[in-house]
Amino acid sequence: MVRLPASLERKLAELFPHIHEREQWVADTLEDAMENAEPAVHEKLPEHVGGTLHLFSDGGSRGNPGQAAIAWIIEDPARGVILKQHAECIGVETNNIAEYRALLEGLKVAQRYRPNRLICHLDSELVVRQLSGEYQVKMQTLQPYVEEIRAITMELPDVVFKHIPRSDNYRADALVNKVLNEQERGSRRAIPNSQKPPPYRPPQQFFGRGEY
Repeated sequence: MVRLPASLERKLAELFPHIHEREQWVADTLEDAMENAEPAVHEKLPEHVGGTLHLFSDGGSRGNPGQAAIAWIIEDPARGVILKQHAECIGVETNNIAEYRALLEGLKVAQRYRPNRLICHLDSELVVRQLSGEYQVKMQTLQPYVEEIRAITMELPDVVFKHIPRSDNYRADALVNKVLNEQERGSRRAIPNSQKPPPYRPPQQFFGRGEY
């Protein structure tokens, strides 16, 4: 039986006068804790380790700021396969924050594959030039993303940020638009009837007295 502190033993004695009840309660509590802890085991690392990987990321905002979404795709060019991809809405943000969020989230996952070289493809020239040091980061809201991205790149052997045309980033762009379209459709379905505009009714015509 597990040895408990004296103060806890006294508390348990007040709650459970009989010793077998106390022992059963402790056993049940430990068993529940162990069962709940099982999902917390470290997630299995990806099978692919090393090599050169490509990361395509994109972020967009409808309204700037407006409803925004991010998407990223990790690709193994040697095997010609997509290792992992993801897209999600991130709430109301600007285009620039969406672009940085997409790159950051993609980098976090790509890091787990331990690439020897990671080439990050973005259609945002601003982000690429800021990360390469050509442009200064003047907006304070972007600075935390820049710092976190640079910290991740310091832990990888070789990271390249490459600007590409939007047409070459069509897969990530399509994922962004897909989740934004789904979000908009969901928002329209969620509008209560009381908030919907009344149906159109043509104006009534009045005849007589020369009025129309």
